[in-house]
Amino acid sequence: MRERAETSIEDPEASLERAFIEEYLQERGCSLSTIGTKPAAEQRLLLTQASQYALGRLAEIDARASYVHQIHDANQPKPRKH
Repeated sequence: MRERAETSIEDPEASLERAFIEEYLQERGCSLSTIGTKPAAEQRLLLTQASQYALGRLAEIDARASYVHQIHDANQPKPRKH
């Protein structure tokens, strides 16, 4: 039987969120691959905190991008009406 090759099309924001979660966990001495060694309650707490951290960082990036777009749009010449 032939296996079907599947390609994963991942949302770039999901990749960034995962990186922020990993960053948060690394700062606390673990990673997504090693968090399973922690007690269940500690795992839940760390993952909840890591998710909140990632969401905050993503919101910060979104706010900065919005600000850059506002600045860019403000500097664009207005179309003339005839």
